[in-house]
Amino acid sequence: MSDAVTAEDLHKSYPGGVRALDGLSLTVRAGEVFGLLGPNGAGKSTTVKILTTLARPGSGRATVAGHDVLRHPDQVRREIGVVAQRSALDPTASGRDNLTLQARLFGVRGPALRRRVTGLLDRFDLAPAAERAVRGWSGGMQRRLDVALALVHRPGVLFLDEPTTGLDPEGRAAMWREIDRLAADESIAILLTTHYLDEADRLAARLAIVDAGRVVAQGTPEHLKGELRGDAVHLELEEPPEEPRARQAMERVDGLRDVALEGRRLSARSDDGAAAVPAALAALDAAGIGVTTVTVARPSLDDVYLRHVGRRFAA
Repeated sequence: MSDAVTAEDLHKSYPGGVRALDGLSLTVRAGEVFGLLGPNGAGKSTTVKILTTLARPGSGRATVAGHDVLRHPDQVRREIGVVAQRSALDPTASGRDNLTLQARLFGVRGPALRRRVTGLLDRFDLAPAAERAVRGWSGGMQRRLDVALALVHRPGVLFLDEPTTGLDPEGRAAMWREIDRLAADESIAILLTTHYLDEADRLAARLAIVDAGRVVAQGTPEHLKGELRGDAVHLELEEPPEEPRARQAMERVDGLRDVALEGRRLSARSDDGAAAVPAALAALDAAGIGVTTVTVARPSLDDVYLRHVGRRFAA
């Protein structure tokens, strides 16, 4: 597949010395959902702003649909659809009127306009509410209308910036279904930013984990998790221990590696987690460290993040 989006060594700083991007690079292929995963402040939205021509990088280069974002911004804008974190809807207008205005702004007219608007209302299950003012719609319905607006001109690249933030579980599940359908039915590239681990794992064919403006890991979710051999062993301690004492106890256990401590949570990796647990419990008990719960699990994206960044995603 060809590359629909490329970013090469992007840097961006804001007044006050705030460094938003620190050499970020990525590629998004045509026809795939690419996830940009990171906590708030990692640089995801700044990346989207640069790729959608709403901000200029301090240095580096980016192309979208074959067009350089700095030299040919108008061509880029004609090729993209954008669902920003903040809704672009007119709350006083109906759903149909919001879509009609967007279509006209992109030059769609006559019967083609009516077919496109009606088709999008049907596709996103919004037809029953189409004539009502959007301000009376649920959050999930409004978010689906945001996506419909971004698709009205049939873009080649779609940017979804935190599309499920603020949605209830039902609305979030509905949005996931729509993104799945877009990936299956349309040959467009989708760049999805999210701070939800399960969302990235569920939707992205490939993803990049971003921390402090840099890509620290990139690949398919299964490949990234597969790089972490064996099992993840997590122990919840009775109280936060002295870190050197806890580490020394765990490092004496054969078969444990990548020991990490955050507060009361002690984590490690093992080729055979179930076999390592009794020895780990005995070592901690000998060090005077009490344990409340133990879990053994297959690697998760949280474990991938911990390995590459040195802290849990939630931290």
